[in-house]
Amino acid sequence: MQSKKRGLSLEEKREKILQIFYESQDFFLLKELEKLGPRKGVITQSVKDVVQSLVDDDLVSKDKIGTSVYFWSLPSCAGNQLRNVYQKLESDLHSSKKRHAELVDQCNALKKGREESDEREQALAELKAIELKYNELKEEMGQYADNDPAAFEAMKKAIEVAHAAANRWTDNIFTLRQWCSNNFPQAKEQLEHLYKEIGITDDFDYLESSLVVPLSSVGD
Repeated sequence: MQSKKRGLSLEEKREKILQIFYESQDFFLLKELEKLGPRKGVITQSVKDVVQSLVDDDLVSKDKIGTSVYFWSLPSCAGNQLRNVYQKLESDLHSSKKRHAELVDQCNALKKGREESDEREQALAELKAIELKYNELKEEMGQYADNDPAAFEAMKKAIEVAHAAANRWTDNIFTLRQWCSNNFPQAKEQLEHLYKEIGITDDFDYLESSLVVPLSSVGD
């Protein structure tokens, strides 16, 4: 059984289309190239994309004359293009080598004074010990955050605000109870039962002022 013929790769198609230009050294319309392409093994449907890829790489030139777009490519043009690419690569290579040399010099400069020695090992050990001590002290200071005067004063003010708000709501509750008693005297038992269910018992009253502990006694 005869194996199926392998199709051309994109690069092979590009070479085939370039052959059309080089062999004729003429100008072509796209529709003309689409007719000539199959003769080189490039199917009509792919000619347009192949030609465009060659234009993008500056291997084929195109220009609009009147209402028609013409394509052309001469061997000398391709040679010039290759020479330009080669010069660009040579320039990039030179710049890369120069940059590499600069980085090597910087690396060598940074290594000076960092050679392995007993003094350097000792200095690194001392630095590590200092870092450990710093972390210990930082953690210890965190434990005494509650004794910070500013934090204590802020806590004291927050307690005062909360205390005033609680008594304000207590006053509102007493006012509401009085209003219910005046307007619904016949529902006194039901209201008392409701109060107990929601936690308003007989000992419900205003909060007394809290005794603030002096800062000096907190750390004792």
